[in-house]
Amino acid sequence: MNAVYAGTFDPVTSGHLDIIERASKMYDILYVTIFVNPQKTTLFSLEERIALLKEVTQSLGNVRVDFSNDLAVSYAKKMNAPILVRGLRATMDFEYELQMAFSNQYLDDSVDMVFFMTRPNHSFISSSSVKEMASHHHLVTGLVPPVVETALQKNLK
Repeated sequence: MNAVYAGTFDPVTSGHLDIIERASKMYDILYVTIFVNPQKTTLFSLEERIALLKEVTQSLGNVRVDFSNDLAVSYAKKMNAPILVRGLRATMDFEYELQMAFSNQYLDDSVDMVFFMTRPNHSFISSSSVKEMASHHHLVTGLVPPVVETALQKNLK
């Protein structure tokens, strides 16, 4: 069985990577897919995010990095992946993800969502908070993979 882990990944964090590693053990192929969200302004280009994701997942043989302009359920259907993987950090995430799950079920009830609870040491990490810390020249060591920390330092000079 295949699954899709969808996100903006701007940038990919240690929390994202933890979900990717855990989900990759459960599915034959895990498509880690960058979805273009016109409501979000990104720090990294699509090409940079793809390259960073490929680098941090290169040891996971069943992970495929991709991007899409489709809705996640449409993309999942196209990739023969009946599961959308999502991570949950806190109650705020749950409210958002519940609304997203209901919307996705409305669009295609053959695609289910599987939620991974974040590990406690990743519960406060978000791409937005990492970018803000890095923009004020604070170290984000441990919050993101080392290659991402280097890319953040380079992009925020």
